[in-house]
Amino acid sequence: MHYCLNLCEFIKTFVYIAALIRINKISLLQYRNYTSSVFSLGAPVTCITGPNGSGKTNLLDAVYYLCYTKSYFSAYQQHSARAGTDGFRITGDFLRGGREEAISAKWKAGKKEIFKNDIEYDKITDHIGIYSAVMIAPDDTELINGGSELRRKWVDSILGQVDKTYLELLIRYQRVLLQRNAWLKIQGYRPATDNTELEYYDAQLAADGTYIHRQRLKFIDDLLPLLNDFYHRLSGGHEPLQVTYTSDLAQKPLADWLTQNLQHDLRYQRTLRGIHKDDWDFRLNDMPLKQFGSQGQKKSFLFALKLAQYAYLSKVLGHLPILLLDDIFEKLDQNRMEALLRIIQGPDFGQVILTDTHPERIAQAFGAEAEVGFIHLG
Repeated sequence: MHYCLNLCEFIKTFVYIAALIRINKISLLQYRNYTSSVFSLGAPVTCITGPNGSGKTNLLDAVYYLCYTKSYFSAYQQHSARAGTDGFRITGDFLRGGREEAISAKWKAGKKEIFKNDIEYDKITDHIGIYSAVMIAPDDTELINGGSELRRKWVDSILGQVDKTYLELLIRYQRVLLQRNAWLKIQGYRPATDNTELEYYDAQLAADGTYIHRQRLKFIDDLLPLLNDFYHRLSGGHEPLQVTYTSDLAQKPLADWLTQNLQHDLRYQRTLRGIHKDDWDFRLNDMPLKQFGSQGQKKSFLFALKLAQYAYLSKVLGHLPILLLDDIFEKLDQNRMEALLRIIQGPDFGQVILTDTHPERIAQAFGAEAEVGFIHLG
């Protein structure tokens, strides 16, 4: 019996180590407002504190960059380079499945390179899905209030991590879509004598778009139970949630849309139908959350959405992502903050890195027994 208990404990410990992703140290060179800095992040919870403008969010963003080879807050690489410089370098010491691994991201004069243990990736996309992180930031409410493009990018960023085929087909779909739109524009002043080129574009878009649509449908089915659970735990309420996925492909195949809609596409000089127009409608009590949700309901929904993203990635990737929280405790009331803390300190969550202007608030929130490390900036 004693042997059996020891074996069970060993198996539990082994499974936990195998599922653990953690960044222990990060070095920044010419990244954002940093000239050259090194920080230790090894604690289960690390709080980055300091006045506004001291670089708290930039440090958090650097961790995200190492996971996804891009900034969470800016689509332009040059915005991540310190003013007056033409590049930057970030290096992180990670622990993954009990193994230490070094990841470096370098951007200089328009060229990006990603290294693992000093060996450069042949394709940057090969890095996606190995290290995962979930960021929750103040402007994330735009996922609810903003346009459909933000919601498509959010879904694509998740599915691109767990499905390499999805990522490859999405990249190709977007490239072929640009080519088809360019072909449509040319027809306005130099019509083609045959449609061979257009037929190639249509066939490729239809094939890739069908796969992407199918995976997006499955994702929402998998996400919705997680979303409901986290929303009710955060809000204490029991309002029914719905996420409705709207897509042209729900009505008929993309190949039919592209053929039947060609004259409209020529008139507007762009492709009007396809998975690049997909959207997700968030509803509470069968009412659109965007128009009718209160600020409190939107906050609870947003946090539940991101926690559901975390749980989904954990399940599919087989490891616990790093949770990055940017200045969120300023935005939460006491009840929601306590509910969130109970969730993220549970066994289903791993390393947490957060920013806050008040270190004493974090120390009090997590309690004396929690292992919380502090980085003070400014």
